[in-house]
Amino acid sequence: MRLTEFRGGVRSWIDAHGARDPNGTVEAQLDHQRHVQRLLFDAGWMRWGWPERVGGLGGSSALRAVLGEELTSRGVVHTTSWSMHEVLGPAVIEFGRPDLVAEIFPRLLRGDEFWCQGFSEPDAGSDLGSLRTTAMPRGDGWVINGEKLWTSWAHHATRCVVLARTGAKGSRGISAFLVDMDTPGIAASPLRTMANVDEFCSTSFVDVAVPEHRLLGAVDGGWAVAKFILSCERGPIFWQRAAWLGHHLEKLLDSVHDARSEALLGDAYQLLWAFRARSLGTQARLAGGERLGPEASIDKILIAAAELAVLDAARELLAGAIETDDSPDGAAWRREWAYSRAATIYGGTSEIQKDIVSLRLLDLPRGE
Repeated sequence: MRLTEFRGGVRSWIDAHGARDPNGTVEAQLDHQRHVQRLLFDAGWMRWGWPERVGGLGGSSALRAVLGEELTSRGVVHTTSWSMHEVLGPAVIEFGRPDLVAEIFPRLLRGDEFWCQGFSEPDAGSDLGSLRTTAMPRGDGWVINGEKLWTSWAHHATRCVVLARTGAKGSRGISAFLVDMDTPGIAASPLRTMANVDEFCSTSFVDVAVPEHRLLGAVDGGWAVAKFILSCERGPIFWQRAAWLGHHLEKLLDSVHDARSEALLGDAYQLLWAFRARSLGTQARLAGGERLGPEASIDKILIAAAELAVLDAARELLAGAIETDDSPDGAAWRREWAYSRAATIYGGTSEIQKDIVSLRLLDLPRGE
């Protein structure tokens, strides 16, 4: 299907069926998203851009980017929760057993399941090579022990992509597993953030039995899975994140009243559109079947800067109201601003991304 035809169809569907994200609790947000996904799946829109062998209708990933853009730019769904099937779905398709993926993937697309990502640990954030969670062989499977931190929506998830150590220290001794969250021995404890939401969890694994066929990729091959997932974070979800930020930028136009506010909004606008110009090429490469490399770190640096600029502009233009307004809109602005403080941290810190650019793209000497 052509992009223009697809976009027009999605817009017509939203006009007929779309309802705004409730801007409420995490539970309300996810319940609303499940409802939207079910309707989109049954109408076919949710299936475009995914392979037919997993319940999709084919077509390039650009179709998924457009779907996310239209939904988030009009406030139908929240960009963070909507992004998870884009982060984990392609990797499970790439590295999972074909029969398993064909069985469970339609459930993910339809909203019957929600998946989470078990990467970070108390002592292993950006440095995944130092993770301590272990997976030991036992019988015809594995037993996982350890703790994950900042696991988004783990207390609502059906499955989790877990990185665990199966070999030597460092990145070469890591394997990836698709683990059912209702397996005995898993406990997800919500962590309430400064944004006043319990999106994140501390997730413990105590003697968690995982069948052999839930291994993603090869034993000790989890680093390849992790890199693939991180590259997915730079794909369609960044495009829809920019659309979400653009939606919020437009909502600030009525608050522009002097030269300073014009400058704040103008700076945010320029950063956001600089990212969009960069990301357009990234989406085209992905749609053409390319895999992203270290150059995608530039996208991460730019989107983080744009997010901070947009929400800092909101903090200035809505001064007073953003701190004290307890209406649904006021509370939503407050949550978005608080969440944006982590923009340069989650998904790989900006410092790490700049190191990647300097060492792997610019070939600059490593600092002493």
